[in-house]
Amino acid sequence: MSAPAPDGGVRRLSTAAWGRVLRGAAAGEGRPGARFAGLFGTGGADGSAGLLAVLFPHTGAEPLVLETVLPPGRLSYPSLSPWLPAAFWYERALHDLFGVVPEGHPRLDPLLLPLQEPGRTPLPGTARAPGPLVPDEAALPRAVIGPGVFTIPHGPVRSGVVESVEYLVETPGEDIPRVQIRVFHKHRGVSKRFEGRTVEDGVAAAERVEGIASVAHALAFCHAVERCAGLTVPWAARLVRVLYAELERVANHLDVMVKLTDAAGLAVATARFALHKERVLRLTGRLCGSRFGRGTVVPGGVSGLPCLSPAALDGALAALRDAVRADWRAALHTPSFLDRLRGTGPLPPTVARAHGALGPLGRASGAGPDVRYERPYDAYPSLGLGAPPDFAEGDVMARTLVRGAELTRSFELLHQTSGELRALDGDAALRVPVPDAPSGFAVGSAEAPQGETLYLLRLREGRISRCVPRSASFHNLVLFHEVFAGDVLTDFPFIEASFGLSIAGVAL
Repeated sequence: MSAPAPDGGVRRLSTAAWGRVLRGAAAGEGRPGARFAGLFGTGGADGSAGLLAVLFPHTGAEPLVLETVLPPGRLSYPSLSPWLPAAFWYERALHDLFGVVPEGHPRLDPLLLPLQEPGRTPLPGTARAPGPLVPDEAALPRAVIGPGVFTIPHGPVRSGVVESVEYLVETPGEDIPRVQIRVFHKHRGVSKRFEGRTVEDGVAAAERVEGIASVAHALAFCHAVERCAGLTVPWAARLVRVLYAELERVANHLDVMVKLTDAAGLAVATARFALHKERVLRLTGRLCGSRFGRGTVVPGGVSGLPCLSPAALDGALAALRDAVRADWRAALHTPSFLDRLRGTGPLPPTVARAHGALGPLGRASGAGPDVRYERPYDAYPSLGLGAPPDFAEGDVMARTLVRGAELTRSFELLHQTSGELRALDGDAALRVPVPDAPSGFAVGSAEAPQGETLYLLRLREGRISRCVPRSASFHNLVLFHEVFAGDVLTDFPFIEASFGLSIAGVAL
């Protein structure tokens, strides 16, 4: 059993020193700079606000957490965004939720909160009452000026089962020089909903933060709890965790292909990939009783072994793998489909690296860490994961190829895992108990299908005093602004689908 880390390696600094140390760590000062992973806030009962920046050095698995406290009445600091573009949305979220003003921020528009009408009660999950804004409802914001330029409000309600998000597409008719994104329709005050819960209730809440990545969120939350409590998870539980995490990855990557083929009008391919995704979800349901793998990952281990025998599981996975492989190959040999993917929505590698783009989006542009490889957890260190796929073209085609390579690797990991499960003793331990009333702070992480998922967790005597989830969807969606060079309106659904993100994971 590892020793608990009550402070989780947090460095507490004055505001001036905080900005200086953060800038030095990100720049590297003669070494490769640390990767910026997020900026988060806490509210004090006295009206103060805490700022926590999380960075991951290129060497070593431990995150660097820098904290500073802004006193009541002085909730401002020099903005990071002018020299650290990845902080752009994080600082807007801080302003929305805590009233913190990043001085010199390029555009401090509301992000997570809707425009407030006079006298309206602020939404739950906020630490302040925002000042009222009275927008001109007849006007739409526009930054691109020129003859014939107009704004198309795309969403928040769209056809089909699509999450509510509003894209303001500025266009002269076909080209898309600029897109603005409004995600506040999905804001639920998730962080506030964790407060006061036990860790057992907390994992149930984590599974519902971003439904398509339920297992990844449960893993990241439980990793933070286990770091606070100094727990070592049994081997059998680590295998079961990998099993459900990889099934979730397969389902998500198939869902992206469903949307891409649907955008291309390939009805048969769309139906085939939708069928494969449904088969994965049904298999997950047969294994644990939940199509989304909920209730399996718990603090200290897992709730039980899969309900299918390892031999039956391996047979089902082999049949599924062969069917997916055949249809994936057929899709990528369809000229009309490839024409829509090649060169569409390119994310330049320089932008991806500067922002720290996560998951398949980053890996298609020569960046994108994979937590399973960089900071391996659960059973991944003992399985043949290998280095993540790496491309540099950065377009929809590259993102599709990354997902194809990850699908192949996921099926290999699932085959290995089922073999390891077959070798387990019948009475293998599945869970270690969480000590009574653990306290401490920790950062937990896991590799969701969308990329790195983080949880900042503070426990006080067994209760959650602060929990901040950060999905890869939040970190990556801001890059949607960057990928429309030379693209037209009919490219929009391909680019959106290729990002593979969820709006629920953005508007927390």
